[in-house]
Amino acid sequence: MEVKSRARYLRISPRKLALVADHVRGKKVQHAINDLSLSPNKGARLMEAIIKSGVSNAPDSVDVDNLFVKTVFVTSGGMLKRFMPRAQGRATSIRKRMSHVTMILDEK
Repeated sequence: MEVKSRARYLRISPRKLALVADHVRGKKVQHAINDLSLSPNKGARLMEAIIKSGVSNAPDSVDVDNLFVKTVFVTSGGMLKRFMPRAQGRATSIRKRMSHVTMILDEK
């Protein structure tokens, strides 16, 4: 049985979060949580929370020990647009990107 969890508007760029998603894809849930808990990345903490959310979304009939990460994909969310002052009265734009993550857990 498939279990879905998603997180939207995470304040981290999709490019950084996609690296963590590649690291987790296809692993058993317990192995993925152990790996992410040892990683120093901010994306690892966010991805760990998404996995735990998926496990808690699972119905009682699902054996949690047999769950694995079937699919993870990261898409770009909104963008906060800010400006930074530069030399000679100019300003450059800064785009603070956000991410959406969708994760599907399945039983083996």
